[in-house]
Amino acid sequence: MDWTLALGSLVVGVVVGLTGMGGGALMTPMLVLVFGVNPLTAVSSDLVASAVMKPVSSAVHIRRRTVNWNLVGWMALGSVPAAFAGVFVLEALGGAAGVQHIVLKALGVVLIIAAGGLFLRAYLRLAERAQSRDGRRAADPSDVPSVASRPLPLLAIGVVGGLVVGMTSVGSGSVMIVSLMLLYPKLRANQLVGTDLVQSVPLVASAALAHVFFGDFQLSLTSAILLGSIPGAYVGAKLSTWLPGAFIRRALAFVLLASALKSLGVDSLVTAYLLIAVASLAGPVWMLLRAKHGFPAWPAAERRLAGTPEVVVEADAAAAPVGAPEPKAV
Repeated sequence: MDWTLALGSLVVGVVVGLTGMGGGALMTPMLVLVFGVNPLTAVSSDLVASAVMKPVSSAVHIRRRTVNWNLVGWMALGSVPAAFAGVFVLEALGGAAGVQHIVLKALGVVLIIAAGGLFLRAYLRLAERAQSRDGRRAADPSDVPSVASRPLPLLAIGVVGGLVVGMTSVGSGSVMIVSLMLLYPKLRANQLVGTDLVQSVPLVASAALAHVFFGDFQLSLTSAILLGSIPGAYVGAKLSTWLPGAFIRRALAFVLLASALKSLGVDSLVTAYLLIAVASLAGPVWMLLRAKHGFPAWPAAERRLAGTPEVVVEADAAAAPVGAPEPKAV
């Protein structure tokens, strides 16, 4: 048993518990770049570990009825066979050395998409908050919103996502949830997460089964991953109740970008310059986007403003009927 690997898996599990994303997008690069595991073995072992963990979190959403089973069915119809076929696509693309190279490059591309998806998700939530604040968006429904099935786009998402997951172990959460978000923008966040988690169970199981039989699955490696990631995910879920999620998501996007650049073979010095540029520009760009939607540039200023007596008075006055006495500041 590699206890260092178990400790690394514990850290990844905590991040997944905090953010709900990034399992394969962090685990596979860690195995390849930090522990020197060859890419195909890393993908195989990570997928088998995910197949064990996914049903646990999915059961929570099934109990809370935040799963759109219609969407799950159409996506699974495309993703399950595509994920199983992903291993055969790898084998058909070349020999052992060629397969490892293809997996590593594909992993880098998917990680960049995942990092961009995190930014897109944050921006859409900012725009949604702005619409709620000025009354342009209707109140959230109390029941599960009804959405019409779009079989062809859902099948396409399933097929593409299944192939990507089968080849890289990345995308069952970070990539496919962004696709769902773009296709069904009216779905609430909890139903997006629940639907994506449940559809990923057969998807990951199919890919894992193919890797067990035709990939490079190693039981000792998978056992070390599970030993660390399962308690890590539990601890992360507990911590998520009081740690700022926005900070964790930004850190996750930064790690995904760094892993992507290394997977694509970008020179270390160029990688360092690119990461410094992203870190320097991300803050000002986000401040401009906040200002564009009518929020203070600094989130801390918004929190302070929300807690001042003047804001409380203005909110109470806006809600009070005409002719009612003015509320007193406390």
